Amino acid sequence: MSGGDKLDFEIRPNPAPVSAADRAALLANPGFGRVFTDHMVTIRYADGKGWYDARVEARAPIPMDPAAAVLHYAQEIFEGLKAYRTGDGSVTMFRPEANAARFVASARRLAMPELPPETFLESLRRLVEIDREWIPEHEDGSLYLRPFMFASEVFLGVRPANEYLYCVIASPAGAYFAGGVKPVTVWVSPDYTRAAPGGTGAAKCGGNYATSLAAQAEAIEAGCDQVVFLDAVERRFVDELGGMNVFFVYDDGTVVTPPLSGTILPGITRDAILMLAGEAGHTVRESPVSFADWQADAASGRLREVFACGTAAVITPIGGVRFPDGEFLIGGGEPGRTTMALRQKLVDIQRGRTADPHHWVTRVL
Repeated sequence: MSGGDKLDFEIRPNPAPVSAADRAALLANPGFGRVFTDHMVTIRYADGKGWYDARVEARAPIPMDPAAAVLHYAQEIFEGLKAYRTGDGSVTMFRPEANAARFVASARRLAMPELPPETFLESLRRLVEIDREWIPEHEDGSLYLRPFMFASEVFLGVRPANEYLYCVIASPAGAYFAGGVKPVTVWVSPDYTRAAPGGTGAAKCGGNYATSLAAQAEAIEAGCDQVVFLDAVERRFVDELGGMNVFFVYDDGTVVTPPLSGTILPGITRDAILMLAGEAGHTVRESPVSFADWQADAASGRLREVFACGTAAVITPIGGVRFPDGEFLIGGGEPGRTTMALRQKLVDIQRGRTADPHHWVTRVL
């Protein structure tokens, strides 16, 4: 496929889908990222041929040659977004066009072929359509969609691959954190950084998350839920969490988040919060926040709330901060009013319970 050519999807229904009774049992408490639907999407790419062989088929293991390029040189990118069941019985997605655009940007940074946004969106629609019964009906339930692409060419050598496989899998999801919407405690890593200027911090690639795991293990050992990374140059300024962006709310109502400087993932939830906070009357700024100021402003009471945000966690309040030399609370360790108001507004838009003036919600079915 090239230019404006439309790629046709071959539909191959799973001949042995999970039974309705077993599916209902799985959906009662799916957790996050542990239960998967009956189908997946696959599309192949080859230099000189373009995108081809688009399928919706039974979810199954992917045959992999031991010399597949991704296993040696980590050419891989992914996305994450959700499909929701709304009160009128329809199924929607939140800002999938933004995910499509970010997927293109990530591919460009990793020297991979760019999947046309219309094909990306169609692949999501096709999978949601065939696996719609897997969307949980309870209030916090959603169908988490994971598009990803990797270098499948069989070769050893440091160069962009000539063959790729794009896939989409889906996983019914409950709450991201087991405790629900409660303040989490974060660990400020003294030794590890997430991304450096000129690196892949703004791309959504697996390597960024692999490098966060040692720091995340350190956070868990310290009794924390997530790790916070400081900038790689001065080790002073807050970048983001291991898998989420971060916001600060001050006593004058100002809402601040670190600026996108090439080391921070341009979160789609982050972007929506910037708009919603401004519309709610807050002064909104994208500006650096040092860890020293974070600690001092929390102690003085000037900093009232801190929260993390992302597709999976939506908006999660941060109640405590730990680091090698001590710890401190934010807002007494309780969820902040602004945090929870922004979360409610965002969730209501995502689930079709309130007006959607920005046309963020796309109806799938």
